[in-house]
Amino acid sequence: MPVPPEGAPCWADAMFDDIEEAKRFYGDVLGWTFGESSSEFGDYIQAYARGRAVAAVVPPMPGQEGSSQWCLYFAARDAAATADRIRDHGGELLMEPMRVGDLGTMCLARDPGGVVFGLWQAGTHEGFEAMAEPGAYCWAEVFTREPEKSDAFFPAVFSYRSGRLEDETDFRIYDLGERSVLGRMRMTDDFPPEVPPYINVYFTVADCDEAVSRALRRGGVLRFGPMDTPFGRFAAISDPQGADFSVIDVTATTGEMPKITDVD
Repeated sequence: MPVPPEGAPCWADAMFDDIEEAKRFYGDVLGWTFGESSSEFGDYIQAYARGRAVAAVVPPMPGQEGSSQWCLYFAARDAAATADRIRDHGGELLMEPMRVGDLGTMCLARDPGGVVFGLWQAGTHEGFEAMAEPGAYCWAEVFTREPEKSDAFFPAVFSYRSGRLEDETDFRIYDLGERSVLGRMRMTDDFPPEVPPYINVYFTVADCDEAVSRALRRGGVLRFGPMDTPFGRFAAISDPQGADFSVIDVTATTGEMPKITDVD
């Protein structure tokens, strides 16, 4: 795949206390296979769908146990310059840009509303080797209780154009050029107060209902759905270690695509 443009989602990983359990769960639900653990890079383990890199799992660093969650990374041509923009627009750097061998440069940050995300400046590792195919990433949405902060922050940092889905109470689409790359949803009272804001990643599956059944058999929890939409049939799941994600069959579309109104 070509190197993604600045601001495009380009990689996803998650920390798990029990790496072997995570491999069993995602191997069954998403059909992933896994590479060897790399002790040089904190026992980082890449996941593959049909032989192409689509994500990674890693054990937690000391003090971060029990906080499993998926992290989405956005492409950066110059991670240091993008980190400066994050600070300039009210974000917080959790990890300064750090070189990862010849693979690239990473950075972890938090938006003003508390949403954690990463930056990735590609070296030899350019990010997703497949997207929108079974087992691969295809979409993500910022879930936040302070949408006005995210709506100001992400377009300022990544030059997104914002649009509003008509007939939706409070849902934004962030576009990069002619491509929609990220959604933003307000967290309602349906979310327990202890659930922090986060980015929900969607992985593509060939059959949403079958993926949900496999997740439940493996100890996952169904949070929402399955539901038919014009974008595909999807469901929201928590894995057995508490990491939230969604699965979507992008071929099973129902209804008319919603109209999107540009937002100044």
